[in-house]
Amino acid sequence: MNSLVRRSAQQLSLWRTYCVKHNAPEAASPGRNAGRPNYEEFIGRHQRQAQCSIVVQVSSEKSYAELYNYCSSFGSIMGAHHYCVRQDETLHYILLEYATSDEAAAAIGAGVTNGELSGVPVRSPFLWFRAAGGGRRGPKLVANTAPALLSLDGTRQVDQGHLLGLLRGAADIEEQVQQLHEHTRLNELGIRMRFLAALQVQQAIAGMFPAAQAQPFGSSVNGFGRMGCDLDLILRFDSDMGAKSPLEAAMPSRLVYHTKENLSNGRSQTQRHMECFGDMLHLFLPGVCHVRRILQARVPIIKYHHEHLDLEVDLSMSNLTGFYMSELLYMFGEMDLRVRPLTFTIRRWAQTCGLTNPSPGRWISNFSLTCLVMFFLQQLRQPILPPIAALVKAAESGDSRVTEDGINCTFTRNVDRLGFRSRNQSSLSELLLQFFEFYSQFDFHNRAISLNEGKPLSKPDHSAMYIVNPLEQLLNVSKNVSLEECERLRIEVRNAAWVLESEVENASVPEGDGQELSWGLLNLFKHPEKAVIRPNMFFKPRMVEVSDLFEQKEAGATSSTPPAPAITYKSASMRQQVQSIKAATRSELKQLRGSGSSVPASSPKNRRSSR
Repeated sequence: MNSLVRRSAQQLSLWRTYCVKHNAPEAASPGRNAGRPNYEEFIGRHQRQAQCSIVVQVSSEKSYAELYNYCSSFGSIMGAHHYCVRQDETLHYILLEYATSDEAAAAIGAGVTNGELSGVPVRSPFLWFRAAGGGRRGPKLVANTAPALLSLDGTRQVDQGHLLGLLRGAADIEEQVQQLHEHTRLNELGIRMRFLAALQVQQAIAGMFPAAQAQPFGSSVNGFGRMGCDLDLILRFDSDMGAKSPLEAAMPSRLVYHTKENLSNGRSQTQRHMECFGDMLHLFLPGVCHVRRILQARVPIIKYHHEHLDLEVDLSMSNLTGFYMSELLYMFGEMDLRVRPLTFTIRRWAQTCGLTNPSPGRWISNFSLTCLVMFFLQQLRQPILPPIAALVKAAESGDSRVTEDGINCTFTRNVDRLGFRSRNQSSLSELLLQFFEFYSQFDFHNRAISLNEGKPLSKPDHSAMYIVNPLEQLLNVSKNVSLEECERLRIEVRNAAWVLESEVENASVPEGDGQELSWGLLNLFKHPEKAVIRPNMFFKPRMVEVSDLFEQKEAGATSSTPPAPAITYKSASMRQQVQSIKAATRSELKQLRGSGSSVPASSPKNRRSSR
């Protein structure tokens, strides 16, 4: 009885510690923006959470109470999240977080091998919970009351209809932007699952490479990721991530590991290493399937799907610049609360009008689009973001980062050293309109975009769009964008500025029944199914077919031809324009029929051509 009392007191103490650690605002320190964690603190906190967590497949969320009761015997459970993987059938999983990594290791160590399968047994944080009665019975457990699940079906993306309903019910465009960001961004459970996928790879090679690190980067950690985004991983075999340790430089060890020398060049050796690790992932790691090796790319990667996390993963070994670019974007997102909601809205707009595409090609990528947003925020009369050159200038010795390829990724990790404070008070709706107006007038033909300088530069080559890579400044991150797609971008931003201008001027919600009403961002977003770019298409289809402008059937049409469907116009001004075009065309046709094959010199057609 006394031991139970002590255990309950210990669990309560751990729970209070956890709440203080994870929920209370942290004290301000250098490099932190108003109590918000910097990039290294963010990464470190989620790595510790992953080490304290396990994922257990269950029959349904109803198994949670029994699972909690069983797993509590290994340690104090601080929280539990439920999520589903929808395949041919819905699979249910529960992520449990223990108070310490030792308790999580004890739970993993208590697992047994599935004797019904012939595969090689592997210890990992991914397990399944079998029905009671299987195997030998353990000691009877004291029943514990399970706290509520922190999330139920926590990775399910918001339904399109529900999201549109939220946007219709918002008070203004400002709230629409915030709602879009809040309901589509990658949530806490999604981040935890991605760090667990990284930990699985790291632990798989820890025996031979105890200092190995599998570090997430990209949209999963930079704060700009949406629900369902892919996971980018970089695998390093030692703790060297390009940073120089003053202690190691001052006191080098006299004991040096024997190392097997590479007999081929670095790129060829990297490809061979990745081929071996691709085999290991494919053959041994639970949940890993559909492994594809893309080793001839500029950055060789291994792509695979994790079926227990419903996650697409890209694993690389030589992309440190991508890792530090994620840190830079994370810092930009933390500098001002408007940066991420604005970026989410613009990327959603680009997706709905077909400017971006899930598959790589000649269209603009989400990363290039994010760079356009950051550059715009640097260009304002009262800038919201500083140029990267200011971050480089404020760097100290501890901020030095140099990749193995000699690329300098040094910039300050402490934004307080900049002394930069934005006085810009523009609302999100105003910034959105200003973004479209800015790029509708930007000279993409002659000017390049440089986030380093925070101003446009002369374009160094004839690429349709030139965005200087912030860390590898000799590269163009938008080199893939074709001339047609660059022109489509200019047309779409001009159209968006025209649509949004009237919405911003009329800030109040128009009267209507609330359900069928389209306003604000809903007028800006087009129907995604009609705007997806097909691989062999250079231009969007016509908005209206020419035949739809004429009400009468052609002479050759048969009586069995079904009547054309009535055209529905979204605005009165568009209907007026079409009606005037119809009237003018009928007038020209009458004149042409009256004069035979000749065209009068005073006809409207000749008058237009003579100008």
